[in-house]
Amino acid sequence: MSAAAAAAEAPESPKGGGKKKLIIIIAAVLLLVLIGGGAAFFLLKKNHAADAEGEGEDAHAAAPAVTKIDPKKAGTPVFLPLDPFTVNLADKDAERYAQVGITLELDEAKTSDMLKAYMPAIRNNILMLLSHKQAAELQTLEGKQKLMREIRRESLSPLGIEVVDEEDDAHEPEAAEGKKPAKKKKAKKASAQYPIKNVHFSNIIIQ
Repeated sequence: MSAAAAAAEAPESPKGGGKKKLIIIIAAVLLLVLIGGGAAFFLLKKNHAADAEGEGEDAHAAAPAVTKIDPKKAGTPVFLPLDPFTVNLADKDAERYAQVGITLELDEAKTSDMLKAYMPAIRNNILMLLSHKQAAELQTLEGKQKLMREIRRESLSPLGIEVVDEEDDAHEPEAAEGKKPAKKKKAKKASAQYPIKNVHFSNIIIQ
């Protein structure tokens, strides 16, 4: 090979080396970009998950506590609805009548069957009670509350159960000196054991 040919080929060597360096630099830059992008994605995902977890904890902390009721301990209420009553009232100045819907709240389910056996007598007692009422009595809260107690008393009477009206006893004068009120106290204590726990009105219409 002549010296001229060798001189002509010599400049090509640094040119090829420059291309290789450029490729290496570009590859390094791309690698850094990929690594940086991956790290940024990982950090963003981690922060998002932490924020979501924090919001969930705040929502859980802010939510009010729910009180769970054990049906076995609370007991299932037992109700016995009666057929509606329509009765003439005792008003003397005008002819008035009332339509009354009544539901009895019982202590247990078997009491319902027992009361149904006595239902004709129970309905008779309630009708007699309502027929002695005046419209003004049934229009006040006190009158309705008294009627509830009286209906319970009249409903239990056919069963031979005597109910002491505690509200009326509270307004009675004290017993004369020398008399013991032990009997009344005993009856009051036993009132919580009545098979009819309460009386509810579904409607009271007076015309």
